[in-house]
Amino acid sequence: MSAGSGGVPRLRRTSPFALPLAAALVAGATLALQLPALPAAGWLVAGLLAGIAAWLLGRRLAVRVPGALLAGFALCGLHTAWALSLQLPVEHERSDVVLTGRVVGLPEHDDDRTRFLFRVARSESVPEHLRGRRLRLAWYDGWGDEESRRGEIEAGSEWGFTVRLRAPRGLRNPGWFDGEKQALARRISAIGYVRDAEPVERLGGAGGMDAWRDRVAGRIDAAVASDSSRYVRALALGDTRELAEADWEALRATGLTHLIAISGFHVGLVAGFFALLGAGVWRLLPGLGRWLPRPQAAAIVALGGALFYAAVAGWELPTVRTVLMIGVVVVARLARRSLRVADSLALAAVAVTLVDPLSLLTAGFWLSFAGVAWLVWCLPRVDEQRLVPGFLTAQWVATLGLLPLTAVLFGQASLAGPLANLVAIPWWSLVVVPLSLLGTGLEALQAGWGGWAWRLAAWCFDLSWPLFGWLAESRFSLWWLPEARWFALPLALAGAFWLLLPRGVPGKWLAALLWLPLLWPDRELPGHGEAELVVLDVGQGLSVLVRTARHAYLYDMGPAVPDGYDAGERVVVPALLALGVRRLHGAIVSHSDADHAGGLGAVMRRFPASARFAPHGSGIEDAAPCLAGSGWEVDGVAFRFLHPTMHFPYIRNEASCVLRVETAHGAALLMGDVGEIIEREMMRREPEAVRADVVLAGHHGSRTSSDPGFVNATGAGHALVSAGYGNRFGHPHEQVAYRWTRAGADVLSTATGGALRVRLAQGGTAVGQRRLAHPRLWDAQRRLAAAEIIEDRQR
Repeated sequence: MSAGSGGVPRLRRTSPFALPLAAALVAGATLALQLPALPAAGWLVAGLLAGIAAWLLGRRLAVRVPGALLAGFALCGLHTAWALSLQLPVEHERSDVVLTGRVVGLPEHDDDRTRFLFRVARSESVPEHLRGRRLRLAWYDGWGDEESRRGEIEAGSEWGFTVRLRAPRGLRNPGWFDGEKQALARRISAIGYVRDAEPVERLGGAGGMDAWRDRVAGRIDAAVASDSSRYVRALALGDTRELAEADWEALRATGLTHLIAISGFHVGLVAGFFALLGAGVWRLLPGLGRWLPRPQAAAIVALGGALFYAAVAGWELPTVRTVLMIGVVVVARLARRSLRVADSLALAAVAVTLVDPLSLLTAGFWLSFAGVAWLVWCLPRVDEQRLVPGFLTAQWVATLGLLPLTAVLFGQASLAGPLANLVAIPWWSLVVVPLSLLGTGLEALQAGWGGWAWRLAAWCFDLSWPLFGWLAESRFSLWWLPEARWFALPLALAGAFWLLLPRGVPGKWLAALLWLPLLWPDRELPGHGEAELVVLDVGQGLSVLVRTARHAYLYDMGPAVPDGYDAGERVVVPALLALGVRRLHGAIVSHSDADHAGGLGAVMRRFPASARFAPHGSGIEDAAPCLAGSGWEVDGVAFRFLHPTMHFPYIRNEASCVLRVETAHGAALLMGDVGEIIEREMMRREPEAVRADVVLAGHHGSRTSSDPGFVNATGAGHALVSAGYGNRFGHPHEQVAYRWTRAGADVLSTATGGALRVRLAQGGTAVGQRRLAHPRLWDAQRRLAAAEIIEDRQR
């Protein structure tokens, strides 16, 4: 410590928690999470000890910075290895298990299911590998309707039931969303569903903070008659369950997602209110100052209020970060030490990284810390800023500084965001949010007291929402960005740093060049006469993107269920956007089964194709029949239908559109769900037309398809299968895989490789698998393969 003005001690820059050392610690943890595999645990332990020694005991930054970097790397590696070890072992998947435990968080009630997080009890009656673990469960049609389930599955309630589990495993496609990463960050050990046929027992009623949050959410709905009650719930409690996908799309389009859920600003408001309350009590009762001075008392009360509200908000990362920063300031105040905002930010970053390094997997970590860091660097003396110019400057800094992270984390940028935030930040932050929080505080004192404040908050919210709704509907509101290369983010951050340097720094216009790899990345389109096929990982279904030099066609749109999961919305559209598809020139629906045509509506809303094809009689609206012999040619690539023939009846699978894509460098066959009879007929009718380098095996690799004669006639070097992992049909069937392999084809499945990318180009046919091209520490398929190898060795 050294003395500042007036002899007040303050933190040195060379403190163990100084900003450079905090940045090194975070950088080390980030590096560990980028590796495809971790070093052995022994090396990580040794690295942690050596890093801590250099970080804390070193005398020079040249030693301490690498020490903090190594400590962050090793600590995050150990955390990751431990979190992965908590996930359900492969040998216990898809077995029924009797569990007891408690519902944590707020359950989500849909029309046909209830989804909730479940903390398993540490009981002797529970299997050892599940004790104390967190599960994500679903209860399908548990009591026949949503209202009855809502009354039963309550936050904080205790249950005993039978569940069927599997390890967290998501789909792997181009785009930013990664379900397996999300499960790891939230420490979810398994996902599954409740077995309705087995006995169910309610062991305890709703209780705890989550139950109180759930009750207050219901009171908000009862008090606020307008539809904006769902937004008041989000602002008051961090409860976003009632926000539909359309709501999130509007918020993303206007760049307002950071305001609608609980943020650090909310916690700061609550802490400030409690600080004023504590100071007021000490002024009214001056005798209390003999025991504890008023400034210290106000700081302690503020921290208590912040902790309470963070619990009310469900301990989301932005609230935790703010609580930690407030805690650091309180400790400094109690110790009568001065502390800069940058120091408190560094200490908060160190605390979050040490306690939970896997929080670096969440977007909230980077957006919350980076946003404050940019403001601290660009506006170090906030107290000297005039109100309006300071607000506009802060808005400019936040928009420019966070744009690279937003583009990488979400694959999009809001062009309307800066304008929307100019209105939303002061109006929502200073009017709507305080009223929402006031209602929650009054409701905590006495049930029924918060209704008027919530209604007023909703009224104020409704005054501003028409403007934001209009901005969201503008075609220029949201800019979707294709997936960029790894170096695009550091270049864009360097460009932002350059642009935000003080006035007078020369060559600022050159900084725009550093943004090009992020904002206009190379889409790697095929050349003339070449084609690319991307078999998306949609689970048990099918969707294939076919691209030429200037055209894009979609063959099937993935599965969907009524009022439930829609792969078109959740998988296909985001993947097309990540691949840089700007429009679809054609859409082919092989047949009308839900696993092929279910996502059609969602895809067409975003990409209204100029031409549609489907079998005659399939019921697909505005679709031309895909008759054998018909086709078209673009960019030197020929598209031709091989089935169904004229007057062929629509008999679902067997009437599937079979599409041949032929380039100067090879051909591909997309077989839909046709079976052996149709395959033999096509082989008899046009033997040359079935020869191809790549074949998408019919009916997901079912044993009723891939006739041995047809397999040999294709001469394919690659057989692709679109199937869901562990599907109940057993696709692809062992006999089918053996037929293709015996014929000399390499069999690849989306179930194991994720999205499959095929290039028919001048250099030959190249096939890539998403899981191999983008390996991750948390890859479920990697753990599955390792378990199978161990099992084979044991045999």
